[in-house]
Amino acid sequence: MISPRLAQAALRALGALCAGALLWLAAPQAASAQGRLEARYEATLAGIPVGKGAWTIDIAEDQFSAAATGGTSGLLKTFAGGSGTGASQGRVVNGALAPTNYSASTTTSKKSETVHMVLSNGNIREYGIEPVPPVDLDRIPITEAHRRGVNDPMTGSLLRVPGNGELLTPDTCRTSIPIFDGRMRYDLKLDFKRMETVRSEKGYQGPVIVCAVYFSPVAGYIPDRAVIKYLAAQRHIEIAFAPIAGTRVLVPYRMVIPTPLGNGVLEATQFVTTATAHAPAKTQ
Repeated sequence: MISPRLAQAALRALGALCAGALLWLAAPQAASAQGRLEARYEATLAGIPVGKGAWTIDIAEDQFSAAATGGTSGLLKTFAGGSGTGASQGRVVNGALAPTNYSASTTTSKKSETVHMVLSNGNIREYGIEPVPPVDLDRIPITEAHRRGVNDPMTGSLLRVPGNGELLTPDTCRTSIPIFDGRMRYDLKLDFKRMETVRSEKGYQGPVIVCAVYFSPVAGYIPDRAVIKYLAAQRHIEIAFAPIAGTRVLVPYRMVIPTPLGNGVLEATQFVTTATAHAPAKTQ
């Protein structure tokens, strides 16, 4: 018999991954990166709509910003209703994304929570959760070392491909990314799976690269939690990435997560991406 509690926990945790705990290649090679994305997503469980969201990303020559909103809908809303927002801002340094601030808020029928982080050069300088969560002695503690050389979840969802060659190649997927979300430190390991062609209802039509994703918890989690065991054992999570025009940055177009109740799918219905013009050089 399927445990509804496990199913809900798996969906919540994997929904958080969709919101940003994905991947980021931080190879600091110079590259033109000026573009904008306006996307809308629909989440389904076993083919039944359960949520909707929106994502806006702006990448300029020297700075970037990303913001997302989402919430449950339909049947899921009746027993696990909730909504959330997330945002990240930072600099573009030699073509690489360098986040400086991250925040996320979630609201359910039981509680509301806000996470904030300040980053510098891939290190967490300041972070907090409000309200402060209770101490759980079974939770593997986060050390200072766990907060170094990491990505925030929102920036972590932007896959930057270094160099000047083809964007969508098998090597694009072959990476492992450290993530810190304010509570848990984990790695996301990727590998190439296949190429596809997609056609959104509005906007992007063209190739995407599909990467397999493997979740590996490091610290800040409770080992006996069923959802942690479930995620760590999964071998069929996958993400399809599409490019932001004018940049070397790829964004999740679709994510597929097996759950005890069937496949959970987060997929773009609108994926409008445009290259923006370079700012004119200043003159005396």
